[in-house]
Amino acid sequence: MKILLKNLLLNKKKVGYLANLIFTAYPKFQKEEFQKDVLGEFPKLELKERITWIEVNIRKYIPKNYKQTLIILVNSLKNVDETSDFIFAPMSEFVQKNGCNKNDLKISLKTLGEFTKYFSAEFAIRDFVNKFPEETFEKFKEWSLSKNKNQRRLASEGLRPKLPWAKKIDFDYKRAEEILDNLYFDKSRYVVRSVANHLNDISKIDPDFVIAILRKWKLQNKQTKKEMDYLIKHSLRTSIKKGHKKSFHFLGYKSNPKINIQNFIIKRNKIHLGEYLEFSVDVFSKNNESLLIDYKIIYPNKRNNRKSEKVFKIKKCKVLKNEIITINKKHLFKKMTTKKLYSGKHTIKIQINGEIYCEKAFFLVIPN
Repeated sequence: MKILLKNLLLNKKKVGYLANLIFTAYPKFQKEEFQKDVLGEFPKLELKERITWIEVNIRKYIPKNYKQTLIILVNSLKNVDETSDFIFAPMSEFVQKNGCNKNDLKISLKTLGEFTKYFSAEFAIRDFVNKFPEETFEKFKEWSLSKNKNQRRLASEGLRPKLPWAKKIDFDYKRAEEILDNLYFDKSRYVVRSVANHLNDISKIDPDFVIAILRKWKLQNKQTKKEMDYLIKHSLRTSIKKGHKKSFHFLGYKSNPKINIQNFIIKRNKIHLGEYLEFSVDVFSKNNESLLIDYKIIYPNKRNNRKSEKVFKIKKCKVLKNEIITINKKHLFKKMTTKKLYSGKHTIKIQINGEIYCEKAFFLVIPN
């Protein structure tokens, strides 16, 4: 039986756990009624809706005074080890919905810094960035120097310009460099990954700016080679897929390597959903070269008459003068939840060091 993610992350056991924690900090808490009300709506709610519904019921069964409720919620976590559990997400949402105002700003930001130790406050903090940008930015700077890795990560994650599933923020993405300068040489991969994701977000807006930052950090030599290589690779993943020339140069790949493409063959130019597109290509190198070889598929979209594309990696390699390498690849076309496929003409392109060298059309057939 398929287990839904929402039932795995937020369920009867988790709600009971949260109720007991709050009860220890506030003995007047009607934990049985709280659980009954929360769980009664769960079957028809998705994951994010469940988080919001728990927050609604926290307000229902805890005193109306905002600061008093904060004290109760913070005290409920006193004996909990730092973790990353969705059951604590409603606490940050409580702050977001009830404390994003001038009078409560200081205590709200401080409390989000505590709650993020148990489940990231990266979504809740976005309202504060938009409404109180300067005050929140100062808090981010403080968190970026924290001894707590979850607070350091929040300093990066909360300012990401394209954080998935989060509210948009109206904030100059370039100012985040001051925060990221404190974090890129962090000892925790958890934090470094956030920095990389942050830069990858920026690369979708200003890829040249990202290269300038990475070049500066590399010269500063504060991070280990292994982690710096990881940071660079993950920061530039979108730039590489889009063929951004400065990113390829930064990684040591020439824009126009001395190569010839030969024998680009598609085994069958008509395939059905559930089958593989099989193709091969020979790459002949006239000089010693470093190559980053990808392929790109162009998809039709009959719904809005626009095409979309996606880049897939093949390999990176060093080739010698007069060497020929042969690429054999299979790409499975299957039904996806993230992308709707349509019958019709598709195109596959071979991309090397960001440049398109050859392409062929093929047809995908999807049964009605």
